[in-house]
Amino acid sequence: MTQKGSLDDFLATAVEAAKQAGEIIRSGFYGAKQVELKGEVDLVTETDKKCEQLIFTFLKEQYPDHKFIGEETAAAGGNIELTNEPTWIVDPIDGTFNFVHGYPLVCVSIGLTIGKIATVGVVYNPIMDELFTAIRGKGAFLNGKPIRVSSQDKLVKSLLAAEVIASHEKSIVDASTNQINSLLFKVRSLRMSGSCAIDLCWIACGRLDLFYLVGFGGPWDVAAGAVIVSEAGGLIFDPSGKDFDITAQRVAASNPLLKEAFVGALQQSE
Repeated sequence: MTQKGSLDDFLATAVEAAKQAGEIIRSGFYGAKQVELKGEVDLVTETDKKCEQLIFTFLKEQYPDHKFIGEETAAAGGNIELTNEPTWIVDPIDGTFNFVHGYPLVCVSIGLTIGKIATVGVVYNPIMDELFTAIRGKGAFLNGKPIRVSSQDKLVKSLLAAEVIASHEKSIVDASTNQINSLLFKVRSLRMSGSCAIDLCWIACGRLDLFYLVGFGGPWDVAAGAVIVSEAGGLIFDPSGKDFDITAQRVAASNPLLKEAFVGALQQSE
């Protein structure tokens, strides 16, 4: 039995919350393709809100003194200021476009920061039934088995994950695609998953070697993934090479062998 208020207890509670939310996501996912276009946004919003409410209610019952930041509450004008207090940072559905299209890279992400440091992370993909977990200082796991980042040391043999942020502003899309075009000459191949949290977890388990994203939604996209990458022996940093800031909407990740070359390539591609 884990001790109440211990990091193991926080993790176990987050896993339970993620699994319960996963049930809602799974049932919505398999019904999503039948939804008419005008109803897609409603379905996502409804499932998002239902998941976030379930997770927060569950966590607040256990830890009434903790603080909470969620994507849906932030969208509704809620508080997203990060303090030193234990703070649960939740993305109820990461990969919403994937969810609507029935594309199976969809997850719930639950991170806990203590003293503004990502300390516990849970990312659960209920469609593929993959549960990524980590506690700071205790390693990272996929379905209970330890995971490690790749040992690839050559940029040219690396698999890169990036995203083109959906935008109707040509300048934003151009900047994003121009950077990717430049990087394509330096890596083996490119993947776009549509989920920042899953990209980070796939760096952690070695399916991907490099990942970067600028201009994503907020700390809920990276709070859980950050601790999972770090505990799998990976590095998480600002694309400029500076220290990672969970609130900055800028993230890059790789194994330690590739960071220097990756940061150099990112700088040249800007």
